[in-house]
Amino acid sequence: MTPIKLAQLIDLTLLKPTATPSDIENLCRAALKYNFICVVVNPCYVKLASKLLKNSKIRVGTVIGFPLGANLTETKVYEAKKAVELGASEIDMVMNIGALKAGNIDYVENDIKAVVEAVKEIKSNCIVKVIIETCYLTDEEKIMACKAIVRAKADFVKTSTGFGPKGATVHDVKLLREIVGPKFGVKAAGGIRDLDTALAMIKAGANRIGASAGIKIVEELIARTSTSPS
Repeated sequence: MTPIKLAQLIDLTLLKPTATPSDIENLCRAALKYNFICVVVNPCYVKLASKLLKNSKIRVGTVIGFPLGANLTETKVYEAKKAVELGASEIDMVMNIGALKAGNIDYVENDIKAVVEAVKEIKSNCIVKVIIETCYLTDEEKIMACKAIVRAKADFVKTSTGFGPKGATVHDVKLLREIVGPKFGVKAAGGIRDLDTALAMIKAGANRIGASAGIKIVEELIARTSTSPS
């Protein structure tokens, strides 16, 4: 694993409610410096991030129905469409967790499908990731969620918002990868703050990492590789 390859697996994330425009500018500068695959910001900053990264290949992502997932489907659809119109090319939407736990799988699937169809109609290569918030689910519920996400034709299943009581675990990443298969996206997020944790998630099957500590993680690898014996 090289620093460049690692950065291409990391969504550099800033979703704090206190984030300011200058914080977003710093985030985008760091993304350009290390060539992260994507920055993920709150919807109000999509336009700014898109402007700052317009001459690069770095994608702009945002969150929808965040962090609870309990918004009306119509609200999620509007929010997602507006974000894409403002420049987002990746959407991380939160699944309706309560509906899943109630066994209302059709609602969950249709909620996701509505967002997927809406954004891909505007931008066909828009990536939709669905956050299932694993800390609230049993393994059986995680399996049901993954199957609904695949049927709804999203692109990724994502472990966590980072705002729940627990983030990604190796167990959950392995389970999600086993259920969705080798070609579907698995994003590990929440509590990934150092290089060893990130590498463990990748080894478990994640092909995308969400981390506000992305800079630190890449710099750890740079330091480690520069001090390794030749």
